Amino acid sequence: MLAIYLAKRGYQVDIYERRPDMRKNRVAAGRSINLALSERGWTALEQVGIRKQIEDVAIPMYARMVHNTDGSLSEQPYGKDGQAIYSVSRGGLNCTLMDCAERFPNISIHFNQRIDDVNLKEKWFTIIQDDGLATRINYEVLFGADGAFSALRAALQRTDRFEYSQSYIEHGYKELTIPAGDSGSFLMEKNALHIWPRKNFMLIALPNQDGSFTCTLFFQFDGEESFSRIKTKAEAHDFLNRYFPDAVAMMPHCLDDFFHNPTSSLVTVRCYPWSYEDSACLIGDSAHAIVPFFGQGMNCGFEDCRILDQLMTEHDNWHELFGAFQLSRKPNADAIATLALNNFIEMRDLVADPHFLKKKKIESRIAQLHPDQFISAYGMVSFTNIPYAEALRRGREQNNLLEELSAIPELGDDILLTMAKKILN
Repeated sequence: MLAIYLAKRGYQVDIYERRPDMRKNRVAAGRSINLALSERGWTALEQVGIRKQIEDVAIPMYARMVHNTDGSLSEQPYGKDGQAIYSVSRGGLNCTLMDCAERFPNISIHFNQRIDDVNLKEKWFTIIQDDGLATRINYEVLFGADGAFSALRAALQRTDRFEYSQSYIEHGYKELTIPAGDSGSFLMEKNALHIWPRKNFMLIALPNQDGSFTCTLFFQFDGEESFSRIKTKAEAHDFLNRYFPDAVAMMPHCLDDFFHNPTSSLVTVRCYPWSYEDSACLIGDSAHAIVPFFGQGMNCGFEDCRILDQLMTEHDNWHELFGAFQLSRKPNADAIATLALNNFIEMRDLVADPHFLKKKKIESRIAQLHPDQFISAYGMVSFTNIPYAEALRRGREQNNLLEELSAIPELGDDILLTMAKKILN
């Protein structure tokens, strides 16, 4: 995405990719939580002129479909009528973006290029080839879009006064699959994000274009019920059938998937500064990796690219540009990290909680009474480009009021109209 933005401004861009070309060699299965594309991502795609190509590989999800422990289903719309977040496969999106990038003559993608070291002062980095040979590459400007364990960030960590923290949650994730039915049919509602909340853990499922669902089990690494306690297929069978029987009925290969697919960890990264002088800058997960529970990791990274491009029209040198970029984005990156962690609790524990559901009903009624003035915290994050920090601030105010309102036994529209004025946007 960043390469396309820079190429449209006339820059020569070289992308060094550690992996092989996934259009020819798909990366390892079992580590591919589907991505949820929402307004921030669409805005960035539209501005760079490739929205249509991504729409062709995306499926709208209009609601959460909650699978309760008693086997019943409950639907929780994400927004107003017609509002949706979109399921896209990580591999499909990557392939489409690479195809779009390679249409620009000033973009070159170099695969199987593992960065071993970055020398910030002398502006070079070392590539280790598959045969073990090292090659030194000189650069003018280097962007680290290389994820939560960024090689560029590792170099920045060796500079003076660089602040860095990482924190893991106690849960890991494992991919499972619900295959397509006959003739590529969907075995569950296609246009929904399915969720099985089970207090301390959960299963989610997002639709794919071929009729299958990519499922992700978020489960504790250790404890009485945890990945570490499940060692045999019999134990996995008992666990999955106890908590997700309706899902297991659609998963003929769930036990093979459970033991074949890796168990991966979930990390939040915070750091500062994101740049070095006028020649290097972090972007996306390399600067602010977050857990996936708000579906905003990719959207936030795409928004980084759009904001950086906007700032390029206001600053005529890289040093000023990088300073303005990190000052603009750091508070918002910290905010979405907090929101994502909070949403994990909501998805795992609260979507089936009566008090939470009561608050959601009140919130929905306020939105009906003030459709042009009220936007929920979820709506601000997913369906607008309101800065994340502002969405976090307003969301806290909204939650405080919803707690007050939910404690009122006989709650009429007159009370709602009066009290809701406190949080109207």
